[in-house]
Amino acid sequence: MKAPRLAALGLLVLLAPLRVSAQDETQSIRAKQDALWNRAQDSIRSVVQKTDAVVGVAILDLTDQRSFFLNADATYPTASTIKLAVLAELYRQNERAESGGAGAKLDDLYTLDAKDRVGGDGVLQAMTPGVTRLTNRDLAALVAGLSDNMAANVLIDRVGMDNVNTWLAGLGLKETRLRRHMMDVAAAREGRENTATPRELVTLLKSIYDGKVFRKATTDDFLKLLSVIKKSYIPRLLPADLTIANKPGDLDGVRNDAAIVFCPGRPFAIVVMVTFARDEVAAEDSIALIAQAAWSYFDRVGRSSPLGRVIN
Repeated sequence: MKAPRLAALGLLVLLAPLRVSAQDETQSIRAKQDALWNRAQDSIRSVVQKTDAVVGVAILDLTDQRSFFLNADATYPTASTIKLAVLAELYRQNERAESGGAGAKLDDLYTLDAKDRVGGDGVLQAMTPGVTRLTNRDLAALVAGLSDNMAANVLIDRVGMDNVNTWLAGLGLKETRLRRHMMDVAAAREGRENTATPRELVTLLKSIYDGKVFRKATTDDFLKLLSVIKKSYIPRLLPADLTIANKPGDLDGVRNDAAIVFCPGRPFAIVVMVTFARDEVAAEDSIALIAQAAWSYFDRVGRSSPLGRVIN
C-alpha cells in the first residue's frame, strides 16, 4: 500500500509547480490589466475634476464585469437618453405581439397628425399631416437616429408610459423613470422630470446585451437601430469604424450619453451624465474625453495577447 501512496505523492509534487506557474501567469496578466485600468480611471477622474459641472460615470466590462463608478448613484435628468427605454418597450411589445399577445407592433401604421407636433429635435413636424404615413419601426428609426421628439411622443402613447415604467421597475431600477412626454415644459416645472442614474442605465444596457430583454434576433435588430447615430458625444473621439450603439440626450445645462461600445474582443457599456453645466460645449467634450480614456483600455486589452503583444 505504501508504494501507490508514494507514487501519488510524487505525482502531486511534479504537478504542483505547474499549478503555481499557471496561477502566477493569471495573476501577472491581471496585474498588467489592472495597471492599464487604473491609468484609465485616473484619466477619467482628471477629466471630471476639470469639468465645471456635476458628472456621473458608469463603465462596465461586458467580458469580465470589471466596473468603474463615479457619482454613479446620483439621480440626473435624462433628456433624450430616456428614449432608450421607450424604444426597448416598443421592441418588447412587438415580440409579444408576434407570439400572439397584446402590444404595439413595429409594422403598425401611423398617419401624421398636426396635434402631435412639438418643438425640439426632429423632422417629423415638417412633414405633411394627414398624408405622411409611417410604421412604428420608422418612428423608432427617427427617434434613434435624429432623436425626433414628435416621433418619441407618438411611441410613448402607443406603448404606454406606465408599461415603460413597469418594465424598468422589473429590472430593479428605482430611479430610471419616464414621467413626461418630450418637450413638456409644464410637467418639468411641476417636478415631473425623466430621470436615471448612470449605474442604472449601465444595468439596462447590460440586460439588453446579455439577451435578458429580447430574443437574440430582436437584440441584434435593436442594437443595430441604435448604431446609426454618428454625431453624438461618446463616439466623437473614437475610431470612425467602431460600432457603437448609443443614445445621447441634451437639455439646457444637461448633456448625457449611454452606449455599448463594440470594441473588438472587449465590448463595454458606458454612461456619462452631466448636469449643472455652465459651458455645454465643455460638457460635451468631457463626455468624449471620458469615453476615449475608457476605450484606450478596452481597445488595448481586446486586441492584445495576454502578455500585451498586438498580433495582427
